[in-house]
Amino acid sequence: MHAPDFVRGEVRVTEHRQGDDLLSAGLGLAGLAGAPSPIADPLRPTAGELRRRAIQANWKGIADLGPLGGYGHVYGGVPDVPGREYQAFAWIPGAHSPHRVLLQVPDHFDHAHRCLVVTASSGSRGIYGAMALAGAWGLPRGCAVAYTDKGAGSGYFDLSDDSGVALDGTRARRSSTTLEFEPANGTPQGGIAVKHMHSGDHPEADWGRHVLQAAQFGLAMLDRAFPGQAPFTAQNTRIIATGLSNGGGAVLQAAGLDDGHLLAGVVALEPSVRVPEQGRALFDYATEASIWVPCALADARFDGAPMARTPRGEVPPAWVQRCQLLHDYGLVSGTGVAKQAAQAYEHLHASGWTDDAMATAASTTAFDLWRAITAGYASAYLRRGPDDMPCGFRYAGLGAQGAAGPVDPAVRASWWADAAGIPPENGVGLFGGTDHSADPTLPSALGLRALWDGADAGARSLREAVTATAVKMPRAGLPLWLVHGASDGLLPTAFTSEPYVAWARAGGAHLLYWKVPHAQHFDAFLAIPGFGARHVPLLPYGYAALDRLWAHLCEGEPWPAEVPTPSPSPRGDGALSKEALGLPAAWG
Repeated sequence: MHAPDFVRGEVRVTEHRQGDDLLSAGLGLAGLAGAPSPIADPLRPTAGELRRRAIQANWKGIADLGPLGGYGHVYGGVPDVPGREYQAFAWIPGAHSPHRVLLQVPDHFDHAHRCLVVTASSGSRGIYGAMALAGAWGLPRGCAVAYTDKGAGSGYFDLSDDSGVALDGTRARRSSTTLEFEPANGTPQGGIAVKHMHSGDHPEADWGRHVLQAAQFGLAMLDRAFPGQAPFTAQNTRIIATGLSNGGGAVLQAAGLDDGHLLAGVVALEPSVRVPEQGRALFDYATEASIWVPCALADARFDGAPMARTPRGEVPPAWVQRCQLLHDYGLVSGTGVAKQAAQAYEHLHASGWTDDAMATAASTTAFDLWRAITAGYASAYLRRGPDDMPCGFRYAGLGAQGAAGPVDPAVRASWWADAAGIPPENGVGLFGGTDHSADPTLPSALGLRALWDGADAGARSLREAVTATAVKMPRAGLPLWLVHGASDGLLPTAFTSEPYVAWARAGGAHLLYWKVPHAQHFDAFLAIPGFGARHVPLLPYGYAALDRLWAHLCEGEPWPAEVPTPSPSPRGDGALSKEALGLPAAWG
């Protein structure tokens, strides 16, 4: 059986049984939650060791696997699922770099209900970035699962030694084999190049095409896995698309491009989605947040928010300093932190931020995610290279005392497994974009904001790139379900899901929506003190929506006109219970 024309090079086929399965690489739930899977020789990890670490890292980055979180006994599970993997590099027409595609085929594939789940990684994660959602739901059910990294991923290229990541996850030199990402020849030596930010392809505009190619790859590989039952087509195999965060946005993009009626239904969790002429773009509200949220969080109303105060109960000094600098720049007029914070809060409230979103944005702010996201996305939107990022930013190895320096060879060897796709992380630092003032990151935050609301050629180019990410209307009759946490502080519902729901329903889409009380963006943060007591996980509601979609597609259940909103209760200081999820009784 031939691979699709958009696949270049080999299709790597591996078998995973007897202690090395598809869902957890043999680690099981306890192993996934435990210490990083060992590597015998850290300078030369094997492909199998890297795969195991990548699966573990992506589970930990998405799901709450802590002892109080309930995963595996209140909801979800990690059974042993033996099977095969088919992996390749796929190319969008005109692209400089490939996106990685992967099909997992369980040995107990359900031939009576031929099912293919197609998904895209969340954030900028690598190929296993949707394992905790799509793999955890689809593989135990007997579905094959097709993944794409949607043109992002952790195949970092180290310009100092001209090495990148090969198809099996190991590192290789430029031109020695096909690499996940290889910057153009002539790029100055030194520093780190990241595919999402530096490929020149503007991958976000093609997320939907990546998903549809992954579905086509999945069908072709099912032909190869089961030649006696070929061909596998959208007419005889139900294709369910699901994704979370950026992956949720990707499957909604795919739904709008699905002229060939590949998809049978879509479930999108907390999607990063841009509706034409409605809502707000990520770069818009993220650059706004990077300037204003630190000061707004100094307001007394956020005294109880997780990570909004130091262990001594004080406002972090950097946030106090931000209030003063906003005053110095003439952006707030109040004297004293309390008045300045109140004005910053009112500014954000007037632009659509809710108290819940601002409270959980304390974690995003404390982890400096606004700067990481906006610096990287600006480079992607403007199609800049690693030596030409906006506002003077660059990526380089993280040396002693936080300075730029050579990359630790052992860290570099396992980047593909351990990294999440957006530095700073895993020995890669984000440098530049600072000055020697008391608030060194504010000038670059203002510079990035100017790329959104400015009038020069760079600002116009960036806004054009953002416009290209807008979704198209899904076809009439396609079952769609959006699930979003009411307390999401990274992708607030007011800017993403709610505009999409209103727009799609106005266009006749058959769409359901759950705005889940007490849920926020990062289930993995629920293990942080204060988070689990205040919030509930979002994954169980995604699984429940997928269960209802399965019942509709495979068991003849009618697609409901509406569904009751869950009524969850945070677990407080104890363990999560099934009752606390507040799902309808018949859905438990």
